[in-house]
Amino acid sequence: QVQIEESGGGLVQPGGSLTLSCTASESTFGINGMGWYRQAPGKQRELVAVATRGGDLFYGESVEGRFTISRDNSKNTVYLQMNNLKPEDTAVYYCNADIYRVGAKWFAVDHWGQGSRVTVSA
Repeated sequence: QVQIEESGGGLVQPGGSLTLSCTASESTFGINGMGWYRQAPGKQRELVAVATRGGDLFYGESVEGRFTISRDNSKNTVYLQMNNLKPEDTAVYYCNADIYRVGAKWFAVDHWGQGSRVTVSA
């Protein structure tokens, strides 16, 4: 069974930076991506960023230009560097080690982490 460990959440001031990390106990196969979804109270789950095994990077529109995802396949680890954080970024960030898409629709069915709470507030 794949185990997902994520860390790096916390409290940060608006405009500040925070880094999340996520490590999977096993590597994925093929084109599977690793990355994060997030969910804030009262809002739908939102795709944040995905890094594929081959190094392609994808971002949700709300974080494009502010967040950077990177992947170290040798460590089965992804990192999310979050810059210029806004209060709207406040959410629980859930790492997933098996993100894929069919057409324009993304899927993340299994291999979820427990989540990291990110709070952006003055």
